[in-house]
Amino acid sequence: MSARSELASPAGANSANRVYTPRRAARVLLVDAAGQVLLFQGFDPARPEHRYWFTPGGGLNPGEAPAVGAARELAEETGLRLDPAELGEPVWSDTTEFPFDGVWYRQVQDFFLLRVGSWQVDTAGFDDIEQRSITGHRWWLPDDLAASGERFYPAELPALLNRLGHSTATDRDEASC
Repeated sequence: MSARSELASPAGANSANRVYTPRRAARVLLVDAAGQVLLFQGFDPARPEHRYWFTPGGGLNPGEAPAVGAARELAEETGLRLDPAELGEPVWSDTTEFPFDGVWYRQVQDFFLLRVGSWQVDTAGFDDIEQRSITGHRWWLPDDLAASGERFYPAELPALLNRLGHSTATDRDEASC
């Protein structure tokens, strides 16, 4: 979630008095051969009317490296298992503030890009809160997401995906030689 979009809402009023729980997270931009990104649709249990789309990923365990956490979350949420080294370095990082289930978080998060030909999502690894708060998933083209009128996090996602779309895995491999 973007701190700017969340704090611009009525729920963000009086943020000066708010106590935040710090959190580190890792997220994955899972992009298929058609250039579509996998997003989950969910809601905040404390605000069921607040529905939104978001990338796979989540909070890191104490001492867990971001790539390790991203790979773990990807396996749990999509069934896709891979070596954390396959994720490479984060392609984007940000800090966001948001409420979830009655708690306000200040989350520092790294985003990894993973391109796949296609993937059949398997959500059997969802934990209890994911089972209760995620209602579905969909593959989105960045421009369709931007034009949808749907709420999604981070707010910069379509622009980020379009920027990353100009850099292929081959381009990155050649640049590192």
